[in-house]
Amino acid sequence: MTSGFLDKLIERISLVQPGEVQNYLVEIAREKGFLETIFNAILEGVIVTDPKGRIIYLNRAACGFFGIEAASNLGKPLGDVIRGLEWSALSGAGGEVVNRDLEVFYPENRFLNFYVVPLMSDEADGKDREMVGGAVILRDITQSRRATQETIETERFSALTLLAAGVAHEIGNPLNSLDIHLQLMQRELRKLPAKTRAGLEESVHVARAEVSRLDHIITQFLRAIRPQPLELCPVNINTIVEESLHFLAAEIQDRDILVETELDKNLPPLNLDSDQIKQAFYNVSRNAFQAMKSGGILRIHTSADETHVNVSFADTGGGISPEHIGRMFEPYFTTKSDGNGLGLLIVRRIVRAHGGEVVLESAPGRGLTLTIRLPRADRRVRFLKQGNPEG
Repeated sequence: MTSGFLDKLIERISLVQPGEVQNYLVEIAREKGFLETIFNAILEGVIVTDPKGRIIYLNRAACGFFGIEAASNLGKPLGDVIRGLEWSALSGAGGEVVNRDLEVFYPENRFLNFYVVPLMSDEADGKDREMVGGAVILRDITQSRRATQETIETERFSALTLLAAGVAHEIGNPLNSLDIHLQLMQRELRKLPAKTRAGLEESVHVARAEVSRLDHIITQFLRAIRPQPLELCPVNINTIVEESLHFLAAEIQDRDILVETELDKNLPPLNLDSDQIKQAFYNVSRNAFQAMKSGGILRIHTSADETHVNVSFADTGGGISPEHIGRMFEPYFTTKSDGNGLGLLIVRRIVRAHGGEVVLESAPGRGLTLTIRLPRADRRVRFLKQGNPEG
């Protein structure tokens, strides 16, 4: 609209009184400032380009979504400023509106919905309208998308729990039957001569031990995957970290893994179910061991902020690619040939039961950092900043 007004003003500049030109320019500047104030106040991102996809305007929200600055990027091609968002893929044929979703990994992981509206010139002298640019409108849909994902994950987890309970039941009954018959065999073996009995008794003893081990595995699996009531008590998270590493000491030595710890000695106590949190730490640590070759390093760091105590596990493995990191909590999804895809699912279930969250940071070839954030017992509430809830 302003461009059309300027064109008409330039055509008639010779007819305009010198004093009026200044008034027109002041009016244009005022309108521009007014529109910029509005665009910078809205939560949606706005990017305006010329017909070749060069950026001519960025509002504050768009800069925040992609971690860029407006002033230094004006005039640059959109695809050079935001990698993966090439103008050729966005501009619809024949002035069509393009509507897509995308995932952003930097400066923070979020999901955006965007649509591209072609900006057309005013129709003049019966000629066809031409495309003079495009407006990219971006909306943050992270919360709604994650809420949908959580609903899907809850349904998957419920189906997985039912399946696991059914399988455990079907396996448990034959195991009980096997154990009973092995006990009967042991009694009958006592009637045999000592020389004949010795070898058979050893075989029966081994078989019973294996049956007992399988029964223990099933019990532990069900305990881990089924939601369990929390038995909360005040504990220091550093103590749980140290106990977990002591339990895993043999595996750490076998794999020739170096574990470095940096534990904050001033952490506040947390109300936790120690056994379940240990289970989460076991799973995270074992995932890290499996991701690293012999001689890898696992760094465990604890810290606290105003609302949470944080426990970070950083390994020196191969890391996770961007397309896979969003699927790490899906049942049976794994990037390891010998994995089952349940470890991190169980970790997040335990952490969420405590009101916490799990955060993943990774890049291919740079290892994986998994941070468990657990709410502080002495900070049950906090005041939110007034004003823009998205700020």
